[in-house]
Parts: sequence; C-alpha cells; structure tokens
Amino acid sequence: MSTVASRAGNLPTPFTSFVGRRFEVAEIGALQGTARLVTLIGPGGVGKTRLSLEVAAGSAIDFPDGVWLVDLAPVQEPAAVAGVAATTLGVPDLGVRPVMEQLTGYMAQRRALIVMDNCEHLAGACAELVKELLSSAPGLHILATSRHVLGLTGEHIFAVAPLPPKEAANLLQDRVRAVRPGFRISDANQVQVSQLCADLDGLPLAIELAASRLRTLTVDQMVGRLENCFALLTSGSPTSWPHHRTLRDMIGWSYELCTPAERLLWNRLSIFAGGFDLDAVESVCAGDGIAEHEVLDLLDRLVVQSVVLTVESEDLPRFRLLETIREYGREKLVASGEEERLLLRHRDFFLALAQHVDQGWFGPGQAEGLARLRAEHINLLAALEYGADPEARLRLTSALGFHWCVGGFLSEGRRQFDRSLTAARACTPARGRALLGAAWVAQTQGDLKAANRWLDEAEALAERLDDREMSAQVGGFRGVSAHYQGEPEESISRYENARAALTALGNEREATSWHLSLACVQAYAGDPRATETGSQVIAAFEMSGERWGRAQVLMALGHDAWERGDREAAKALARSALENMRGFNDYAMIARMLELLAWATAPGGDHGWAAQLLGAAGALWQEIDSSISAFGPQMADHHAQCDERIVRALSPAAYKRARAAGAGHDTPDLAIDFALGAFAEAPAPSPLTRREREVAALVAKGLSNRRIAGVLVLSPRTVDGHIENIRAKLGFGSRAQVAAWWAANEAAAP
Repeated sequence: MSTVASRAGNLPTPFTSFVGRRFEVAEIGALQGTARLVTLIGPGGVGKTRLSLEVAAGSAIDFPDGVWLVDLAPVQEPAAVAGVAATTLGVPDLGVRPVMEQLTGYMAQRRALIVMDNCEHLAGACAELVKELLSSAPGLHILATSRHVLGLTGEHIFAVAPLPPKEAANLLQDRVRAVRPGFRISDANQVQVSQLCADLDGLPLAIELAASRLRTLTVDQMVGRLENCFALLTSGSPTSWPHHRTLRDMIGWSYELCTPAERLLWNRLSIFAGGFDLDAVESVCAGDGIAEHEVLDLLDRLVVQSVVLTVESEDLPRFRLLETIREYGREKLVASGEEERLLLRHRDFFLALAQHVDQGWFGPGQAEGLARLRAEHINLLAALEYGADPEARLRLTSALGFHWCVGGFLSEGRRQFDRSLTAARACTPARGRALLGAAWVAQTQGDLKAANRWLDEAEALAERLDDREMSAQVGGFRGVSAHYQGEPEESISRYENARAALTALGNEREATSWHLSLACVQAYAGDPRATETGSQVIAAFEMSGERWGRAQVLMALGHDAWERGDREAAKALARSALENMRGFNDYAMIARMLELLAWATAPGGDHGWAAQLLGAAGALWQEIDSSISAFGPQMADHHAQCDERIVRALSPAAYKRARAAGAGHDTPDLAIDFALGAFAEAPAPSPLTRREREVAALVAKGLSNRRIAGVLVLSPRTVDGHIENIRAKLGFGSRAQVAAWWAANEAAAP
C-alpha cells in the first residue's frame, strides 16, 4: 500500500481500496459517539492501522479542527512521545514550558480526532499523554491502536479479528488484480483461494504479501509452497499470538523469496526510524554487497513486493517499512553482525545533513533545509540516541541549532543539549560549541538565567583552551542577553566586538551572524547608524540568497521608520519582511511583522484593514500561547495604542468583526498570503521612470553605484543622480529602504 499526505491535517489518503470490515467501521464509529477513547487491539498484521484510518476518515466531518495520525512506531524513548505528538499536530515548540503543557494548552479548545498508532511498546507514556490530553481538551477524541490495552479509566476496547473467509478472499482478489489485471476468483480456483486465505489466518498483511507473489505464481502453486514453507518456518513461543506466528512465517517466506541483495537491503532499511528517502538509502545502505547504482532498482523491487511502502510528499518521494516488516529486518540485521556499523553510518549521514544545513545557513535554501530536517526529525532523534561517541553526539546536537531555534523544536533542543552535555564532559571545542548552542536555545525560550550559566562555563572553557573564536562567540551571546534585558548600548558594543574579532580570525560565517544582530539592535534602539548597517547586511544577503536574516533586518528597519513617523517606509519594509518569510514556520516573527504593518496602517485611516491585520497576528499569538508583550512593555504599549485608535474610529463591534475576519488566517503561510494579497490585487502605478526602475532593481540586488553604471552603461555621476531622484520620489533616506520598496512593490511587475 502507498499513501500520499492529505492537505487537510495529516491523515493519509490510501492508494488501495478498503475491503470489507463494514460492520467494524460502523461499530467503532458508534463507540466514538459515546466514548472519547477507543483502543483497537489485536496482533500485528491484523489491520488495526488501516481500520482506524478508515474510521477516522469517515468521522472527519465531526471534527472541525482536523483528524490527525500520530505514528509512534519509530519512537523508542518514552520521553519523546509528547514531543512527537506535538510536532505531528503542528504545535509550535516555543518558550520554556514543558512540551506536554504546550500540547495540552494548544488542544484545549479544539474539536479534533487523534489516531495514536502503534502504542504497545510505549504503553505507559502513551497512557500518560492520552490522560493529559483528554483531561484538558473536552472536544478531543482519541482512537488508539495497540497490541495491548492502555489501562485507562473510560477506555473502550475493540478487539480487531482477522478477516472472515469471504472478506479475506475479496481482499486477495483486489490486491492480485493490481499486479495481474485479469485475475478473478472462479469455480476453478475458489477452493485454492479459500485454502490460501485460511492458511494465512485471514491476516490482511499476510494476504497483501502473498498477493504480490501471485504476479508469477498460480494460487495452487502458492498454497503448495506455503505448506512447505510453514513446515520449515513455524516456531515460536507457545504463549504468543497464534496469528502472530502465522504472520511471522509469511514474512519469513517473503524474505526467503527475495534475492540475497534484496534481503540485504531489507535488513539495512530497518535502521531508519520513521521514513527515509533515496538519498539516505544510497548513503547508509550501499556498500559491502550492494553497489550504490543498484540501490534504486533494489528499492523498487521491494516496493513491488509490498515490503516497502511509498509515501508521496510535496517534495521528494519518501519510503517506509511497516513496523512488523521493520522488526523482522532488524532481527536479521542484528544476527548478521551489521547493526553497529549501520547505526554508525546512519548517525554519520544525519550528522552530515545537519552540518550541511548549518554551514550553508546564510545562503539560499534555508526554508528547504529546515523542511528537510523537519521531515527527518525522528531519524535525527534516533541518531542522537547512538551513544558510542559522545563527542559526535555533541556535534550533532550543535549542528541542529537552527532546527531547534528556527524550526520550532525549542523544548526538544533544550533536552538534547542537557543530555549531550551531561554525557560528554571532556573540555573540548565540541563541548564549547554545544554550550553556546544551549545558551542560544535558553535565550530563545526567555530563560536568561540558564543561558548565562552556560555562557559562564563556555567563557571558562575558552580561556582554558585559549580559543579566541569561542571567546568572541561568548561575547556575542552576552550581547543577546543584554538586548533581552533592555540594555541596547551594551548589546551593540558586544555585537561590534564579536563581529570584529571573528572577522579578524577569518570566520566570516559567525561574523555575519553578529552583523545581522547588530543591524537589528541598532534599529530597535534608534541608533543613527542603523540604516547604514542594515543596508550592508541586506545587500550581502541579497547577493547570497539568504532570506531569514534579511527579514529580521527589514522588520527592524521598518520599526525604526515607524518610530520616526515614516509610515510608508515602515509599511514597505514590513511587507518586504513578510515576503522573505514565506516557507518559514516562525509564528512569533511573522506575528510581529503583522503587528508592525497594522501600526503603520492605522494612522492613515484604513482602520478596518489594520484591525484585520491585528486579527491575523492575534491568531498566530494564540497558536503559540504568547503575545506581543513577550517582546517588552514598549511593544505592548504600541499594540494597545493601535487598538484604541481603531476602536475609536470603527466602534467596538465593527472592530471585533474586522479582527475576526483576519483571525481566520491562523498559520504563517496563510497570514502572509492574507497580508500581501491585498497589495497584490491592485498595485499602485510606479512613481519611477523606466530608467529609475532599472536602477532601483539593481540597488535591490545589492550592486554599488559603480557596478550599476557598468551594467547599464552609464556614467557613475548619472547613476548617482538617478538614485537621488528615486530617494526623493519615494521619500527614502537609504538604499535599504529602496531595496525593500522594490521587493514589496515592483519585483514582480512586468
């Protein structure tokens, strides 16, 4: 079976039909009407997952806040259960509160259905999560699948039985037709079909595996081969599920029918947690019996045999193994003696991936890099569990800094830094970088006390190692704490020193990060150098393709323009900042940009639109249980003043309606589309001449006047004149404002 991700929530849409079980679907649906927790129990391969998804899909109309699948099969650590559920449900992991508290707060007012799949190996943690969720969210229903009950008060149990003979035969016919279109059950083969389904105990997974083999075998041949196979393979504990022994034998027979190379790949694929893509398979599984160029063909053959499932995503296709298939392959991998080597290769692959995203951060592909790390989150957690090399674990935790802080996994990042730093006590540069990363996470959470403890240790370590880069970094992060404590002068001084020191040491990447921070804090502090610094940063980021930092600087410059009373510049800069944030799942940053746009809009008289922008911002704040006041009392005052201005102009009732209209755009991408869409519908005529527009476009790309002159074959003096005219017409005082205006108003124009 293959699945594609649904646009509504994350419930997968099956590629294959659902056969039989109509009575079970109706009965479970009726149970859900009276019970908020229903647990489907039964042996592996009996069809619990597929049945739960069918029930969930049919119930979607009853749950306006979505139907969600939380797959716990790849999760090995009980402490990670709440975090995986939060990630799946789209809960932004922000602030210092525990993930469980963030998750229950997020779900408290929602009417949703959660399918918690494969709970058996984490029964205690799952039971705790279910209890907390149901206690805090009265509109929430949970449908769990497990081989055992969760043991909670109010839990309703539904035992999933194997398919009855007729439904088993219908399933076999349906799946065989996918590989042999002319196949049908007839008088000539009905007895053999019934015998085959009986031999397979009516287990859907076993039937699907057998169907893939009927591409080349007749049903009679299959029955004969199975009888011989089961005589050889049947073994196991007399206390285990009888159906489980049948399934294991069927999986074992499928395994034996694979070629040696297919079996080897099956074993090695079991090292992945959750899913995987072709790039990962080629890097981790090739070698020692599998050439890299053979991987794609072998993987395709395992897909055809229903061993590997495909999951289509918006980008590259991904693959996964059903848990029973993965468990079997993992046993074979352990028996082969390859497990330790594959664990190391798995860890090294994801370390390299994280380092690639980290080292290339100040360039193009930031949002794509974060999306890739998010897709591999479970694999990243598994790689962090590999404890053979604590130093490598430190490096991986540190390399995931942007994943933790920008990708929305703050609590998980905090937990991983704590564990990694506890496990690796040696005084090494890797520990120093991890201390800095832990401080960054704590600062982003608002826990400056913890951040300063980490920085104290990093400072002592830098002195002990005589590591000037680490020392400069500590100074920069001290500047972050100063900024958050309302001490902009100290912050500016520390950022300047950190940038200068790292530039002198040749570390341009880290110097760039403090140049970015310097531009922002200068703008918020009203420093007269802010425009020049911001222009330098924006020009550099325009050239490199960086967007996340560019958006921060544009927002800061917009705030500075608004403070100076330049509303038009503030709006242009805020819109440009929002455009650069497309694809980033940064609720707080985008909410701040919407606030700024509203503050700059309201004084111009468009009070209804300003109220809608505040409504969209408010929806994002609500999603992360925060508000603009988290960024200081001055920001809260600006928000309150804007509120009061709009209410006076519209009336409280009209203001409430306008806010409600904006509040429907409650995700970052929806909010950006909403805020920018109003300006895209009817763009104002450009006040610039054709030549001035050409010059402005090159300014937006970061070119100097001399370079613009060369491109347009003009004299430098002529270019100087054009830029002066542009500034005069637009009322701008800096190149950065011109660049922002171009991005917001002209870049897409013909």
